[in-house]
Amino acid sequence: MIEIIRVTSENKNFQDLIRELDVELNLRYGLLQNQYNQYNVIKDLNTVVVAYINKKAAGCGCFKELDPTTVELKRMLVKSEQRGSGIAQLIITELEQWAVEKGYSKMVLETGIKQPDAIRFYSKQGYVVIPNYGQYMDNDNSICMSKDLQK
Repeated sequence: MIEIIRVTSENKNFQDLIRELDVELNLRYGLLQNQYNQYNVIKDLNTVVVAYINKKAAGCGCFKELDPTTVELKRMLVKSEQRGSGIAQLIITELEQWAVEKGYSKMVLETGIKQPDAIRFYSKQGYVVIPNYGQYMDNDNSICMSKDLQK
């Protein structure tokens, strides 16, 4: 049974999943990942979801406000052994719905050029590539995407 639970960044399962995500990103990007670590700190955030399969944490994601209409998707992960099970879609759907409930109309995200699986997934969910924003603006290793949540 799959369950998606809204939690905060203090949730132990979320914190464990984030450590797993950091290990995976460091393996993919090596020293290059160091430039992103400062942007991946999640503290005191009340917009976090954790996915559970049979009461075991299997994935997570969260969002934070960029401006009054836009949120940024952060720290999205599905454990490797659960990939392809549909959990990622459940997580992102829950996060998008929550963002709309809170009055936001757009979600943006950043992913990396060494994550073609993530880029394909986000594209299938209706995200389109946009010019890199904020801290990613001049970073050739970043791919930024956006989705209008009001459609």
